[in-house]
Amino acid sequence: MHVLSVSSLKGGVGKTTVALGLASAAFAQGLKTLVVDLDPQCDATTGLGAVGEFKTTVASVLKNPKHNVVSASIVSSTWGKVGGGSVDVMVGSPKSIHHDTPHPTLRQTWKLEEALHSVETIYDLVIIDTPPSINALTRTAWVASDRVLVVTEPGIFSVVAADRAIRALEEVRSAITKRVRPLGILVNRHRPASKEQDFRVQELNEMFPGLLIPNYLEERAHLQQTQGAARPIHTWPGEGAVEIADFFTELLARAFVAFEEPNEEVTAEKPKEKRRFFRRHKRGSKRPEILTIETAIEQLGEIVETTETLSADASSEPEISTSIAAAPSIETDWTEPSWQDDELAAKQQEVSTNTGSWNFKLEIEKPEEEKN
Repeated sequence: MHVLSVSSLKGGVGKTTVALGLASAAFAQGLKTLVVDLDPQCDATTGLGAVGEFKTTVASVLKNPKHNVVSASIVSSTWGKVGGGSVDVMVGSPKSIHHDTPHPTLRQTWKLEEALHSVETIYDLVIIDTPPSINALTRTAWVASDRVLVVTEPGIFSVVAADRAIRALEEVRSAITKRVRPLGILVNRHRPASKEQDFRVQELNEMFPGLLIPNYLEERAHLQQTQGAARPIHTWPGEGAVEIADFFTELLARAFVAFEEPNEEVTAEKPKEKRRFFRRHKRGSKRPEILTIETAIEQLGEIVETTETLSADASSEPEISTSIAAAPSIETDWTEPSWQDDELAAKQQEVSTNTGSWNFKLEIEKPEEEKN
């Protein structure tokens, strides 16, 4: 399963339109696709025909990313009525704005990654429509993503927003995960006859060499018509609709080529000290198996016997003798750990990173018994 975020730090640039266009391309290719609507405006949910009252939404998932909550928040789109593909949507909600804090904890940023871990065997592609901000919801989407597509317009304010988005993404890469990388910068609503727009496109190309996607998306009425009808662009009639559909098909192919590139995520060595971090369930990794005591004894060959020495002295304590019948391939050497529980709490520190445009704060949460 691959995860692609469609982001912009400026509203009104057609970010949701691009996300739905990519979903339409995946729909036409028969890919099992999930669209995650993280934008509190819920435009992607509306464009996929999921209209109504829903008890469980993406806000519920961000609060409790359990498997049953994730499953209840996903509904089928109406696109299946006009084609053989399958596109589901994790229903958006205005309540998700409560999770869009400016300084999320490290645990909050991994909530969506943990939720997608439970459905990674079901879907081929996940497309995340993020809100136009750099707060918690966008960072949560980036941490769960393999690639990020930045959407912009050829205007001065959109160019500045694209610059902030690329710098913020690099900050997330250095602070949290190197798996996520930019797919590129897509210029939307391009008008070839505008000299101002041509100048801004050239400016983007100079600012981000190699990141600007060479094909630009022009504004067409077909896109608004398909969104109003809650239908994929690949099923809409007309030559103009076919041109737009081909554009998104090529863009999706570009994304899958990027997905096949080697993963740059670096696994840090385990520290010698015992860390009290929360357990992360990442995509591509198996959940830990639970062993019974009998199974552990059988595998390790460990037998524990207790012998009580009865004597007249009441202060004498029972002696415990342990014999280990080690298996041939099992190492039995064990040393006393060098740390103490009271030392760990003193060594836990707050980690923070800063840039000139935004502040990202990582907090190490303490166990409940230490908080009281």
